[in-house]
Amino acid sequence: MKRFLLLFLAFHTLFSVAQTPDEWQEDMQEWSTAEDMVDITNMELLEDLSVNKLNLNQVTREQLEQLPFLSAQQVEAIMEYLYRYGPMRSLSELQMITQLDYQTRQQLAHYVMVGEERPRSVWPKMNDITKYGKHLFMATLKVPFYDRHGDLDGYLGYKYRHDFRYQFNYNNRIKLGITAAQDAGEPFFSNRNNLGYDHYSYYFQLRDMGWLEALNLGMYRVQLGMGLIMNTGYHLGKLATLQNLGRSTHNLTAHTSRSVAGYMQGAAATLRLSKQLTVTAFVSYRPLDATLNNDGSARTLITSGYHRSTSEMDKKHNTHETDLSFSLGWRKGTLYVNANGLYTHMDRQLTPQSENLPYRLYAAEGSDFANFSLDYGYNNARMSFAGETALNRNGAIATIHSLSYIVTPQVRLTAIHRYFDKRYTALHAYSFSEGGSVQNEHGIYLGVNWQPAKAWLIQGYADYAHFGWQRYRVSAPSDAFDAMLTTKYSQEKWSLEGRYRMHLRQQDNSDKTRLVNRPEHQLRLTWSYTPLSKLTLRTQGNAISRTTELGNSKGVMLSEEATWKYRWLQINANVGWFHTDDYNSRIYLYEKSVLYDNTTSMYYGQGIRYALMARGEIGKRLTLSAKMGVTNYFDRSIISSGLQQVDASSMADLLLQLRVQL
Repeated sequence: MKRFLLLFLAFHTLFSVAQTPDEWQEDMQEWSTAEDMVDITNMELLEDLSVNKLNLNQVTREQLEQLPFLSAQQVEAIMEYLYRYGPMRSLSELQMITQLDYQTRQQLAHYVMVGEERPRSVWPKMNDITKYGKHLFMATLKVPFYDRHGDLDGYLGYKYRHDFRYQFNYNNRIKLGITAAQDAGEPFFSNRNNLGYDHYSYYFQLRDMGWLEALNLGMYRVQLGMGLIMNTGYHLGKLATLQNLGRSTHNLTAHTSRSVAGYMQGAAATLRLSKQLTVTAFVSYRPLDATLNNDGSARTLITSGYHRSTSEMDKKHNTHETDLSFSLGWRKGTLYVNANGLYTHMDRQLTPQSENLPYRLYAAEGSDFANFSLDYGYNNARMSFAGETALNRNGAIATIHSLSYIVTPQVRLTAIHRYFDKRYTALHAYSFSEGGSVQNEHGIYLGVNWQPAKAWLIQGYADYAHFGWQRYRVSAPSDAFDAMLTTKYSQEKWSLEGRYRMHLRQQDNSDKTRLVNRPEHQLRLTWSYTPLSKLTLRTQGNAISRTTELGNSKGVMLSEEATWKYRWLQINANVGWFHTDDYNSRIYLYEKSVLYDNTTSMYYGQGIRYALMARGEIGKRLTLSAKMGVTNYFDRSIISSGLQQVDASSMADLLLQLRVQL
């Protein structure tokens, strides 16, 4: 009764306010798996793009390439249309671009707008900056109605999570801001956090200033080529790769996230030397968290960002890293080549433990690292080719190539081949892979997009990978196979989608005498229905079966989501029942939440999850959001363990957010 009273009070004040819905999250589920959406960096990058929409009448190729679902042909087609026919008058003109199918146009509408075509000066005037620039203030607070063991004894701070954001944005050409983030349990204005929050992200960005294509100061992210030496930006999964057809990207973006992982800190710039030549360079110096060996060297680098307990706080910023990089690019039409280099120095020796752990024998080791690569590509109206080949300082090679072909406007094929030597190491690499790292992998990926009719969309891929050296829990060369098929049928008011995935990995048996296959089967059925213009219903069923040492582990989850919109108000309600055998059959489920909140959660055991959220606007500048969520377990009286343990069978949280735009 107490929970429902709190729920009523939280939302009672919001029924007189309004909200702009974030429908991009629904479409993202079409080209991402739940595991992809766990990555907070991916979600916040897309969220930032949805908040700061691109003006199509002033957009650049580099800005469009920030959208991870656009292929190279689609980017070129949009730029060609704008060049030939001038400014757009409405988003409906996107239908005139034949390379953009219905699904892509629907996704694109969440990130672009048709605005004024004001005369573009190389360096904007101060009057225009102050007149058209927008200020955004946002504060978020998470209140848990339970105590963890660490909250009572062990954590250095209180149990509330909160963050604050400020951003100024002028036409996506000038952007500056700061994000201050505090995780639950971390000290605030105490201990080593004398400046208040545990983590600050600060950034300043200029774009499209004549010969200065991009300038980033403070914290930023970098994408070079296909990620073999540097990719701290968007991380695409296998299903999402079918959307952009494996294209290459060179981009500098501001690090606006509350995440403490993957960013660079310092200065970065892209300069246009001539019509065909550009150069990108950056310098970065940033602190890292690390677990240390007895001799003071770094055993492992920690990216969680948690500094709640004394032991976690002792590891905060105990290591520092310096990065220097360059990229010289040549482009003529749709043909391009880029030469990239990266040097990294750490003030502590990186010494991973490899004794008695053969799978770590080729892990990155030392204090100085260097990587070099060439990335290249070409595309025309029907074919797109992209590739990158990289070397580390020891001469080990990594290479990846993608080829896509548009057979007909309804059929698109994609193939990706990669080979990553077991001796290849790159601290900031993140590319298409099965094993999760750019090392010790040789694989081939084949994918297809087929739209046999306007109402139908069929997507599928098959990916095979071979690992020539040992891996964690795999003491011999092994193989993996991953295949997915998804089909969607859409009508005006309803749609039905089915998705099946089979993922097979090899692991040691219980005696570690041989490898055995560990297949995993996932099934998802989703039905969406809009009986009224203001009401949308979404029913989803997830099932999983995974083979383990103890036999088959199975799980199922049924969920229902309702979204009601009325001018100034949006309300989301969802409930999900789950029943799994154990942790091995865990199920991931995406759930709508307030802005910049990662809401892909993992469930196992037996229980129910329900949540209610309201968003609304007071006037045109103030937005209030609140969400109450409860997870109730039927099979346990204790949740989690250690300092995270909760001595109860349920957990309830309240999220509050205030957003002001000026």
